[in-house]
Amino acid sequence: MVALEPGIVYSLVAAVVWGTYIFLLKQYFGGYPGAVVTVVVNAFAILWYLPVTATQTNARALPSLGELGLYGVAVVVGTGALVGIAFVLFVDALAEGDVSYVAPINKLAPVFVLPIEVVLLNQFLGPLQITGVLVATLAVYVANYRGGALSDPLRRAVHSRPAQLALASAACYAASDVGKRFALQELAIPTAAWVPVLFAAAGLAVLPVALRRWTSVRGALPKFAAAGAVVALGEHVTSTAFALVPASVASPIVNTQAIVAVILGGVLLHERHFGIRLVAAVLAVAGVSLIAVGGDFRSIGDVVAALPF
Repeated sequence: MVALEPGIVYSLVAAVVWGTYIFLLKQYFGGYPGAVVTVVVNAFAILWYLPVTATQTNARALPSLGELGLYGVAVVVGTGALVGIAFVLFVDALAEGDVSYVAPINKLAPVFVLPIEVVLLNQFLGPLQITGVLVATLAVYVANYRGGALSDPLRRAVHSRPAQLALASAACYAASDVGKRFALQELAIPTAAWVPVLFAAAGLAVLPVALRRWTSVRGALPKFAAAGAVVALGEHVTSTAFALVPASVASPIVNTQAIVAVILGGVLLHERHFGIRLVAAVLAVAGVSLIAVGGDFRSIGDVVAALPF
């Protein structure tokens, strides 16, 4: 029996946690506005995560406001706001569409990350990454395939409200991913301190919208508390995975959450077109995987040469 590296184990756990969370959002939070879900769940996630922050954060390692500067503070606040907006859009997409349809499309954030990094960070776009974008784009086509003319899936994707919301959410997540990378690497904010700051900034960003659309959650506080615990756990195991193995290894594994969500939606909710959407989810993960490894390898031969067998 082959023993898996701890980082890969954490990545697999993260995929299961996030995939399950997507399913739970559809199953148990459909009656609440996305902004309300974001604010309440994030508040509970902060409470759950505070012990980790208290025990794993060295106060002397935290950058001061002066060290962050106006630009650094703007990045932190902007990243949190984008995460909040992305989550609201995602919850709204789930409210209008099936889990098995929305999840694969929403997991295409790396497709949007690439042009941002190329423009802002002078990132080189390798052939594997270009291939990954094409495969991920194919996933959207397959998710909308119902037979008929070849152009029908494209028209369906353009006019589908859940698809529009899921893609907008993916674009916001992509921009926030670039911000996270800058905050954790360039600004050197410790992960244990960054996670609650991100939760707080995301919740505060959508708080005005939540107050305007407020729905009482008093009778469902245990449910929201449990969701907050899942989010806190998901963020922690994901951060741990990225700390133990390269992003090119962790990212594709974590993004298999789309497959987990599709399977749960198809099997437990009996959603339509399960088979074709499972294929779309696999294509989405394959595209994301190629994008992830494309930053480290230039060709399929380089990938094969790096395999440990």
